[in-house]
This record gives sequence, structure tokens and C-alpha cells, in this order.
Amino acid sequence: MIRPLLIRFNRLCAALPWDLPALLLRLFPAAVFFASARTKVEGLRITEATYVLFEYEYALPLIPPHWAAVLATLAEHVLPVLLVLGLATRGAALALLVMTLVIQTFVYPEAWVTHGLWAACCLGLIAAGPGRLSLDHLLGLEPAPDGRPPLVAAGRGL
Repeated sequence: MIRPLLIRFNRLCAALPWDLPALLLRLFPAAVFFASARTKVEGLRITEATYVLFEYEYALPLIPPHWAAVLATLAEHVLPVLLVLGLATRGAALALLVMTLVIQTFVYPEAWVTHGLWAACCLGLIAAGPGRLSLDHLLGLEPAPDGRPPLVAAGRGL
């Protein structure tokens, strides 16, 4: 009795286009990282407080604090914009996943639940792509569902 209901429910859920979840997987992490970026700057300048944070609280091995502050601030401004636009989505998601893993490992290891949510969003985008509501799709940068390059799948050759 319950099995047919579950099968029908699962079919109904499977009919949901990937485009809506993909859009949300792009927007929510983008909002978090962009908000963080905005706390690091005043106008076009990185604040002194940001450099202090990277020297003492966010100290990373193998990279000087000044470089880490600049790279993180730049990445937190650019990568979320790419996610919102759905441009170079898989690469932007991969870069944010790496940032998330660095933050989890070296900065705030106790925040694994939050970082797990960010990582899950990034992994979903890396695995399944940005959906049709993206510049990647509009520009033909995403492979067709059968894995062929977009122009070949559309019959236009390379």
C-alpha cells in the first residue's frame, strides 16, 4: 500500500527540473561569501583589520598573511558574482569548495556543520552543473545530458 505511494511521490519529485535547485545552490553560498568579502574592505581598499585577522586569527600555513588576505578578499568578491551569473560555475564552485576546506581545516574546525552545507552546495554544482538559468547554459558552455559538447549535441559541429 505505501510502496506505490512512495513510487508516485518519488516520480513527482524526480520531475522537478534541476534548474531551480541549481539556482538556489548558486545563490545561497554566493550570498554568504560575498557578505564576508564586504566586511574585508572599505571602498576599494582592504582594511587594516583584515590584515590583522589574517595574521593572527586566520593564520594559514605555507602562505604569508598579507597574500592570504588579498587572495581571499579578491576570491570572495569575484567567485560569488560568477556563481550568481552562472558563469564558469563549476570552476567557481570548485574554488569555493577549496576555500571552504581551508577554512574548515585551519581556521574554524568547530564550524563543520556550516562548512558542510557550503561544501554540499559546491559539490552539487560541480557534479550537476548550473542549470539552464545560467550564462554557462546560454553560452553553450555546459555539456549536453549525454556528455557531448553543446554544439555537437545541437547538431552544429565544433
